[in-house]
Amino acid sequence: MATKPIALVTGGAQGIGYASAEALQEDGFHVVLADINAEGVAEAADKLGQGTTGIVVDMSDLGAVNAMFDQIETDLGPVSALVNNAGVAMPGDFLDYSIEDFQKVLAINVVGVFAALQRAAKTMVKEKIEGAIVNMSSVNAQVAIPAIPAYCASKGGVMQLTKSAALALAPHNIRVNAVGPGSIDTAMLAGVNANPDAMAMVMSRTPLKRIGTAREIGDVVAFLVSPKASYVTGETIYVDGGRLGMNY
Repeated sequence: MATKPIALVTGGAQGIGYASAEALQEDGFHVVLADINAEGVAEAADKLGQGTTGIVVDMSDLGAVNAMFDQIETDLGPVSALVNNAGVAMPGDFLDYSIEDFQKVLAINVVGVFAALQRAAKTMVKEKIEGAIVNMSSVNAQVAIPAIPAYCASKGGVMQLTKSAALALAPHNIRVNAVGPGSIDTAMLAGVNANPDAMAMVMSRTPLKRIGTAREIGDVVAFLVSPKASYVTGETIYVDGGRLGMNY
């Protein structure tokens, strides 16, 4: 069993998930990284070093999600902080966008998030753990891009799920919040980074005139998990360089 409190980060092999895990580890958590990428999650766990565990999981497989929590609880103990970060975008032309792709995005980005949130909360309630859950939303919960309709719908769903869960779990002193990144330097933004015209468009909509780093998101995640955010629940904190406040 782990001697430190346990934080589970889904989609933890790279990017925002890895940066969140790094920040939580620095705050004293034993971090469990969960990802569908077996090689990537093993490398990430090795990189973070002692006090880290890597688990392979498909967040669209509800049985696997529940089995993951069973394994963590048996091997390490109950999860007191959950970062629901795993997600996919799957861009495509709106008129040709397949129902299968739409359902796959929602299965991971919404249903998988709910499954992990509910499963973590059940143990927190049972063990009387005043835990914290952070879901990864996006500025695309508020604004939209036509080529990622499922992603936009899913992140709006995460925003509302966060509010619903926060209300349901408040009597147990379990806090649920979300983070809504803007343009962050991750693999998901790689195509934009490689296209000067696309990057110029992004910068025209970003008052701080730069893209954010994964660690800047990870630090906000760590804040929301920490006692410093003890009176914050049901909120989505947008970390977007000022984008959503911009009119023209």
